[in-house]
Amino acid sequence: MSNKKLEDLDCPWCGRGASLDITGCRFVLCPMSGRYIDIILDAVKQVDTRKIWHTTDKLSTIYRGKRIHVTDAVKACFVNAYQQDVHMVMEATFSKGCPGDTDADSFLSEDNVLMNQARIADKHFPVLCKFAFYPMGMDDYIRHIAHIANLAIERGVYLESSHYATVLQGDVHDIFDYFDEVMKYAEQNISHYILEATLSVNSPTK
Repeated sequence: MSNKKLEDLDCPWCGRGASLDITGCRFVLCPMSGRYIDIILDAVKQVDTRKIWHTTDKLSTIYRGKRIHVTDAVKACFVNAYQQDVHMVMEATFSKGCPGDTDADSFLSEDNVLMNQARIADKHFPVLCKFAFYPMGMDDYIRHIAHIANLAIERGVYLESSHYATVLQGDVHDIFDYFDEVMKYAEQNISHYILEATLSVNSPTK
């Protein structure tokens, strides 16, 4: 890779940007347990990833592909990692439309059949979530943020507003269904967006 700085290039993003319908998520699981290695690796292994591109490195796991399959896989990994006696956090960044993205490292399935939903549908537990949504490159970004906050209220997962984030609370399926609804709206109205979420279960903090 060249050591040239981006500001030294005439057009750093020319020829870049994904032309395919790719949604991506980079996430990390943090089980507060001495068994964290087994919990993380077992959860990742249980996810059916046949309809997404995926890789796990020393820092996190990345899923890329069709929105519904990426959301399905991230939710499955979180649900698979859940232990009743373990406080666990997931940090997740969803993104689509970045001008620095590429068509490489992706898999776009032709159908909408979710590969993990049936196996996790009966698993329910409460989740507390810190959530932030960023519409990029838009002067009227605040109206989209307001719409997305109202969606949380309508879907019954809104808990409160806080500094720099919205706090969500609800069943794990309701939280991820809300994420998918937000990204579906974003696909239709925003060229580049970022969704940041911190999900927590079994926290000892009251």
